[in-house]
Amino acid sequence: MKLFNPFYISAVAIVASASVSAQEKNSAVVAKKTPLTEIQKKRWSHLDLKTDSIPGMSVDKVYSELLKNKKGTKIIVGVIDSGLDIDHEDLKGKIWTNTKEIPGNNIDDDKNGFIDDVHGWNFLGEATNENLELTRIVKKGDDGSEIYKAAKAELDQKLTEIKRQKPQVDMISKANKEIQTYLKKDKYTVEELKSIVTTDASLSRSKMIMSSIAAQAGEGFQDEINSYVDYVYDQLNYNLNVDFSGRKVGDNPDDMKETHYGNGNVKGPDVEDALHGTHVAGIIAQTRGNGIGGDGVVANNVEIMAVRAVPNGDEYDKDIALAIRYAVDNGAKVINGSFGKDYSPHKEWVWEAIKYAASKDVLIVHAAGNDSKDVDTEPNFPTDEVNGKEISDNLITIGALNNKYGKEIVADFSNYGAKNVDVFSPGVEIYATVPNNKYKYEQGTSMASPNAAGVAALIRSYYPQLTAAQVKHILMDSGTPINETVVVDETKKEIPFSSACVSGKIVNAYNALQMAELLSKKIKVKKLKN
Repeated sequence: MKLFNPFYISAVAIVASASVSAQEKNSAVVAKKTPLTEIQKKRWSHLDLKTDSIPGMSVDKVYSELLKNKKGTKIIVGVIDSGLDIDHEDLKGKIWTNTKEIPGNNIDDDKNGFIDDVHGWNFLGEATNENLELTRIVKKGDDGSEIYKAAKAELDQKLTEIKRQKPQVDMISKANKEIQTYLKKDKYTVEELKSIVTTDASLSRSKMIMSSIAAQAGEGFQDEINSYVDYVYDQLNYNLNVDFSGRKVGDNPDDMKETHYGNGNVKGPDVEDALHGTHVAGIIAQTRGNGIGGDGVVANNVEIMAVRAVPNGDEYDKDIALAIRYAVDNGAKVINGSFGKDYSPHKEWVWEAIKYAASKDVLIVHAAGNDSKDVDTEPNFPTDEVNGKEISDNLITIGALNNKYGKEIVADFSNYGAKNVDVFSPGVEIYATVPNNKYKYEQGTSMASPNAAGVAALIRSYYPQLTAAQVKHILMDSGTPINETVVVDETKKEIPFSSACVSGKIVNAYNALQMAELLSKKIKVKKLKN
């Protein structure tokens, strides 16, 4: 799942016009208008709706009131993602280590079928870029199926749109390079841009284009430009290109009998490509209160197991199914899945993995997706439903919240669904770790999912007697109800928040820990009576 970046859309409008309408303003810009201090902004997801007027998860309240002098047990959280910078300064002591494996000896010491899996496993090997699933379906040829017809139509539509954007992308890229050349620096400020005085028509046009972009995106406008350019060219070169094949591990992705492939390099071939996974891991476990980054939801007792299975493009069903099984078999009690796609040709493999996790009492926390769609009618895979019936009770699907209360509390990119999205948690402007000891704001249901997974890990650490299904329902039942009409969907329609998800609630860690305490006491009393 690619991180949602509304700039991809808004930049096109910027080139066409020096101004943009209110509807084109992305949620990151909206968030910047929220009256938060810089410290609050970096950790708004931990604040409390009642005391701070921000729809956070009340994490700070948990630590100040509920967990003082309490000792939890170790909890392993599997992060199935793009890779992980296991050497990040803010994740020290938080990375899972397979103590039964001797690093670098090229021997499967623990006989689990994976050689040198010291901190997890990399099912992608040296691969980074991949097709979308619909591209892979079309690549296999017309089999006369409805799935092929739908994939082909969607691929043609996406290619038409991305090719339409390419000239504008090239115009922006050219303008940026011209300003860089004139100023003799790769990174320049808005002030330096404004200071350019020239009679050169080309440079003057480049200044106008870049000034328009900077006016919307702020000081980080060059990063936004790079993201936009990368997005368009990734789509053209890899994601939508039927002539490209990114698979490098030597297996047949349509053959589930081949299960041991990849390597133990959980960072991946280039640690910069592990940005998404490192950010997700940081949301869960980055060190609290050290002042050098954001704050993780789980302060103590947590270990992050890195399972690399999500490329720049769509993940393979086989990789996801095996990644879930690997995490389960190696002790994870919570698995975060910040990925998803529209097509799933081998969804039964993933269903079997989800049921396997249920049999081992493992909770899977999954992102709802960033397509602004109703997943009750347009599924985002993986799902936990077969023919409309839930296959197990250990998968919870998370929508993304904006950091402002009211009609816009649902992030404008977030999927929703009265039957297939369970609960919402913070997913806009989330500050966390990225590779090479850096930090960044990111947004998406990819960020909302680990926020919820962090709360699940807290519950499982301090109340280990509770089952995965019980933790799932605690997250849903203990949430803060939102009795508001909210804006959802690409059409910007208004619906009751209670129709946006099963619970009609947003995750509240304080309530969740209290509910877990009560349930644990009831279980103890019941055992004593028996």
